[in-house]
Amino acid sequence: MSDALNEVPSGDGYGKLLREGLWDNNVVFSQLLAMCPTMAVTTSGTNGLGMGLATTAVLVVSNILVSMIRHTVSSQVRIPVFVVLIATLVTVVDMAMNAWLHDLYKVLGLFIALIVVNCAILGRAEAFAVKNGVVASAVDGLAMGLGFTGALTVIGLIREFLGAGTLFAQASNLLGPSFAFLEIKLPGYGGALLMILPPGGFAILGFLLAGKRVMERRLEEKAAARAELATA
Repeated sequence: MSDALNEVPSGDGYGKLLREGLWDNNVVFSQLLAMCPTMAVTTSGTNGLGMGLATTAVLVVSNILVSMIRHTVSSQVRIPVFVVLIATLVTVVDMAMNAWLHDLYKVLGLFIALIVVNCAILGRAEAFAVKNGVVASAVDGLAMGLGFTGALTVIGLIREFLGAGTLFAQASNLLGPSFAFLEIKLPGYGGALLMILPPGGFAILGFLLAGKRVMERRLEEKAAARAELATA
C-alpha cells in the first residue's frame, strides 16, 4: 500500500514535478489554459492570489481522489465521475469562501463556480492522477496549482501597479487583517486605466509569454555551449 501511495512516474522525481508545474508546463505561461479567469480576475494581485489558491485547493484534492479511485472506475465512465468529483470540490470551496472570505467571494463571484470547467483540473486528472500514485498526484496538483497562482498573481500585480499605482490593494479586507502588510500605494501616480481593462491584460500576458520564451531560449543556448565545452 505504501509503495502505491508513493509511486512516482519512471524517471521523474518530486523536484521535476514541481519544476513542471511552476515553470516548464505552467498552466498559463506554457499551456495557455484557463484564459477566462486569467483575464477576468487579474485586475489586482489580491484577486489573482485568491483565485489561484482556490484553484490550487481543488487541484490537489481532485488529483488525490482521482488517484485513489483510478483502479475502481472503468474507463467508459471515468470522465463523468471526474467531473462530478471536481464539481463537488468546487462547491465546497465556494461555500467555504462565502463563509470565511466573503469580501473576496463577492469580488470573484461567478468565477469561483467556473473552476469546474477549468481545463487544467480535468486535464491533470486525465494526464497524471489517473496513472500515478496518491503522493505523486498530490505533488503534481500542488505544483500546477502554485504555478497557476503565481501566474495570476504576477499578471494581477503588474496590471494593478500600472493601472492604479497600488500593489495588493484591499488585501486586509479580502484576505484578513494579517495581510495588511502587503498593501502598497505609489504616491503621486494615478494609473493608466487601459491596464485594468481586458486589452491591458492581454498585452501584459503577451509580454510575459515573450519574456519566458526569450529566457528559455537563452538558457538552452547556454546549456548547449556548456555541453560543447565539455565534449571539446
